[in-house]
Amino acid sequence: MYVRLREEYNNKYKQNLINQFKYQTIMQVPKLEKIVLNVGMGDAHSNPNYMNSVLEELALITGQKAVKTKARKSIANFKIREGYEVGARVTLRGDKMYEFLDRLINIALPRVRDFKGLSAKSFDTNGNYNFSIKEQIIFPEINFDKTEKIHGINITIVTTAKTKEEALALLREFKMPFKEQG
Repeated sequence: MYVRLREEYNNKYKQNLINQFKYQTIMQVPKLEKIVLNVGMGDAHSNPNYMNSVLEELALITGQKAVKTKARKSIANFKIREGYEVGARVTLRGDKMYEFLDRLINIALPRVRDFKGLSAKSFDTNGNYNFSIKEQIIFPEINFDKTEKIHGINITIVTTAKTKEEALALLREFKMPFKEQG
């Protein structure tokens, strides 16, 4: 399976990062570890069809089977008990991760209405990047007519970067559409 982003990372992006941060060895260069997609649905226990449609949609988007997530503790205000199924999650690694990132950057994000770019401030101290999309229908694999309900997806990109600056530089190499500072 040919993965364009992996090839570009190995051939161009690594060298650019070595030049930028003056790494001593190739092992110091940050890389992508995994991408986690998470959908939270508090009302999933009352509507099993909704849970099944979300699992199918995540499988269509990622090419990998999604797993159900369960509530760890009861929250009376939200009518959630411990053990209730409250969401779905997919963890992508390897070729599927690079292929998903390629489709996200070049196909899905440009389809967002009034898209002005992603915030460059959403990095944690370990160099991981978090953002959410409001509608799953930006992915071309999703058929709008068969969609049970519009929901958001939280996406976490886990890197081996040690700082926010290194992680930002890595994702910029992948042409992640960040907002311009200013």
